[in-house]
Amino acid sequence: MTSAADEHRAVAGVFTERVRAASPASWDDPAPCEGWVARDVVRHLVEWFPAFLKAGAGVELPKGPSVDDDPVAAWTVHSDGVQALLDDPATEHKVLSNPHIGEVPLDQAVDRFYTADVFMHTWDLARATGQEERLDPGKCAQLLDGMLPLDEVLRASGQYGPRVEVAENADVQTRLLAFIGRNP
Repeated sequence: MTSAADEHRAVAGVFTERVRAASPASWDDPAPCEGWVARDVVRHLVEWFPAFLKAGAGVELPKGPSVDDDPVAAWTVHSDGVQALLDDPATEHKVLSNPHIGEVPLDQAVDRFYTADVFMHTWDLARATGQEERLDPGKCAQLLDGMLPLDEVLRASGQYGPRVEVAENADVQTRLLAFIGRNP
């Protein structure tokens, strides 16, 4: 089994490649998330997760420049901070407490809620900036298998759009994207 640190390193590495390869002109191009542009994909990840960590585990991540000023540097500082947290041996003994999910080992919470979010938003950023959109099919299958039984809970959270209908024989990436409300 891959550690949360290794999983984040791999998933965030692919997202980082997309961030660094985005042309400066593409940051204001529409993203597949309604009302978002490419920089909003980065903004979402850089802004929601630090508050989640601070409230649930008392952890403060380093702050980079604003996504409006420099999306590449904002992402890099943020991602490096998350990786440092996961690489720190003390993290394995920390717990994240949240009224919606209870108490979860911190590294597992990062993996389950944040790294999975980075993985799915990699497609959004790639689509918005005209880059390679293929995601790891094994990770797509793992996420989809874990999310399917939680369909009602996920929809009720407001974090996912309505499910998009696709052919039953569609590839796993298409099925995952459709499940989370994207129109692949």
